[in-house]
Amino acid sequence: MPDITKSQNTIELTAAPEDAGQRLDRWLAQRIEDLSRARIQALIRDGYVSDGETIREARTPVKLGMTYRVALPPPVAPDVVGEPLPLSIVHEDADLIVIDKPAGLVVHPAAGHASGTLVNALIAHCGDSLSGIGGVKRPGIVHRLDKDTSGLLVVAKTDAAHQGLAEQFKSHGRDGRLFRSYLAFVWGRLPLPKGSINARLGRSQANRMKIAVKRGEAGRLATTHYEVVKVFPGERPTGDISLVRLVLETGRTHQIRVHLAHIGHPVLGDAVYGSGFRTRLAALRDAVRIASSKLSRQALHAETLQFEHPRSGKKLKFNSELPEDLRRLAVAFEATEKANKKRL
Repeated sequence: MPDITKSQNTIELTAAPEDAGQRLDRWLAQRIEDLSRARIQALIRDGYVSDGETIREARTPVKLGMTYRVALPPPVAPDVVGEPLPLSIVHEDADLIVIDKPAGLVVHPAAGHASGTLVNALIAHCGDSLSGIGGVKRPGIVHRLDKDTSGLLVVAKTDAAHQGLAEQFKSHGRDGRLFRSYLAFVWGRLPLPKGSINARLGRSQANRMKIAVKRGEAGRLATTHYEVVKVFPGERPTGDISLVRLVLETGRTHQIRVHLAHIGHPVLGDAVYGSGFRTRLAALRDAVRIASSKLSRQALHAETLQFEHPRSGKKLKFNSELPEDLRRLAVAFEATEKANKKRL
């Protein structure tokens, strides 16, 4: 192992015999746990790594006995302003923070949402505990939830945590480290108690703001697994509603919403992918119809989030109960179902 010396702004590493010949960027990233390989490459490119002379080539081979010095410039201020917005914090440590996001909160600033986002709130809340994602003092967003989807979201506070979490989300649970499940109220009865939806997704040619199912080899592979939790009968069959638990095998934009609409069971309240189903409200029982008509967003909630802590390796699991608007919907369904059973 190399000899490592750390100070507040520099790290010095002396190469051991087994290190000789390795790529410098890979060698440094393996030994400096707080910096990702991408960050190391940027530091080399910007002239912050030296062996007595400045090194600017990431593929430079490591030399036996050579001491390499990595200067750590202070992270620059983000171009997003922090705002003291309320946050529902489920877990926080030096590396990451888990948020139970309410519906209506945009995750990242974008056109039309320059402020009032989760990122604005996290910059204000985390302050100096943000050590610099890619050299910028900002939270590391590794996955997102749509504005009107509620539930659990994990955000990195350090460069190393950002890299570790991003790797897990890239595999989407195939390596056993990550698990995510969602709950959704959807129109109708699904064809099977459990199953999978496989349909390639890409930008709609008719409306670039929407995602659409693509035919042939167009679009990107996308798989959603579902299991029916409960079916709530309507006044007529067209008013049946199902509570469904969903697990993603891939993480495409709007994946759950598009997949469910594709098989004819869009998410209740989805104004983009299920807008034509509002005409079915009349087929719902009274209490359910009233609760559903008050729903101002898609009835989709990120219920469970499990991942491996990027520093300790410990498995962390979090669960989020249905928020108030969806809980009112569930209560209306349950009450209507009980009343119907009494009549029978």
